[in-house]
Amino acid sequence: MMLPKAWMRAGKIAGEARVFGASLVKEGASLLKVADEIEDFIRRKGGRIGFPVQISINGMAAHYTPFPEDKSIFSFGDVVKLDLGVHVDGFIGDNAVTVEVGSKEHTYLIRASKEALDAALKLAKPGVKISEIGAAVGGVIEGYGLKPIKNLSGHGVSRFVLHDAPSIPNYDNKDPAKLVEGQVLAIEPFATKGVGWVKEGVGSSNYRLFDEGKQVRDKKVREVLDFIKKEFYTLPFARRYLTRVFDQRLVNLALMMLQRANIIYEYPQLPEKENGLTSQHEHTVLVAEKPVVLTLGSEE
Repeated sequence: MMLPKAWMRAGKIAGEARVFGASLVKEGASLLKVADEIEDFIRRKGGRIGFPVQISINGMAAHYTPFPEDKSIFSFGDVVKLDLGVHVDGFIGDNAVTVEVGSKEHTYLIRASKEALDAALKLAKPGVKISEIGAAVGGVIEGYGLKPIKNLSGHGVSRFVLHDAPSIPNYDNKDPAKLVEGQVLAIEPFATKGVGWVKEGVGSSNYRLFDEGKQVRDKKVREVLDFIKKEFYTLPFARRYLTRVFDQRLVNLALMMLQRANIIYEYPQLPEKENGLTSQHEHTVLVAEKPVVLTLGSEE
């Protein structure tokens, strides 16, 4: 099956942005500056932001993106999950890598999710059961004496829909459904020293449009909503994107009102339940007899 050229382009830019972003993760570097530099890189390459750059550290498994005035910096020994997406005309490339800052104490944790991803990608073929992929992922991770995170999963990807069916588990969930040629999947194993479960934390400042048909009365808030619809459509966006265009007080008011009206949704931060160190690797792949990884970087 031939994919749209835009999808191939999005995957290529995403892979290049992942490699570039990983090179910026260094002791003392600002999370906010790194996120901004990666997103600027994506734009320079001709892509658009598929979702805000996620920089989740140590026991934070997922959904941390820098806040507008975030002062956080990387520290020696941090285990950093860098998760980013690119879209071209709505076609999305989604990928992630884990980087340890300065040390090599947790190399095996990082290797576990990477090898689990490699095993899963080989199985992205028509007729393979979804549970077989989960079993392969879980088997590799458990072989390292670690646990896969069971309530995080990979997912299908479609135009302007980042998280689509099917769900791709990180363990054998006994799902008998089979992959179909031409599906595009984002496969993302998470390995942890914790209990293998995430909980919902505080708000992440990652949002997405939940109900595009609803409207609000306040004129200024409508301006913010119209901007969200025009710039991001159904794809996730960050609070920091809005504060660069609108007054911060208006942004705070708009986000509060839009959430109350169920027009937008804020993703929660997702820490591991016992704050266990966590690693993640991810690629977007086309299901075929010879699976095609769309998000390879230039060095891979």
